[in-house]
Amino acid sequence: MPIPLDNQICFTLYATSMAITRTYKPMLDAMGITYPQYLVLSVLGEAKDENGGATVGAIAHRLALESSTITPLVKRLEQAGLVVRQRSTVDERQVQVSLTEAGRALLDQCDCLGETLVAKSAMTLEQLDALNRQVQALRAALTA
Repeated sequence: MPIPLDNQICFTLYATSMAITRTYKPMLDAMGITYPQYLVLSVLGEAKDENGGATVGAIAHRLALESSTITPLVKRLEQAGLVVRQRSTVDERQVQVSLTEAGRALLDQCDCLGETLVAKSAMTLEQLDALNRQVQALRAALTA
């Protein structure tokens, strides 16, 4: 007999991810970006290189996606004035992506996403942090 969906962690994580994305959508729509674009901006926001940017390949790696998926997202963000792209001077095959001032400002506005998640979840920030660490440990074990 198959295991009921609600007893399968894969389904619970999938459905929760979809619920979080739906929660974020109205706020992201108001900011003029999609959830995948938000993720790219977030990667650039945590980038530690001298220009505050990352290569398309590094963004793809961080998000567990293919570079071919990231490229159109970055192009749309560039058209919106949120990022700049330039070829690496060291390796012309690589494209370096950096936040613009407008991109940094928009990323700052995204703080409301986490605040809304805490408010709607009826969980404390500490509980959400503990849950996040558990899910990260599961992902690390599965990808090791």
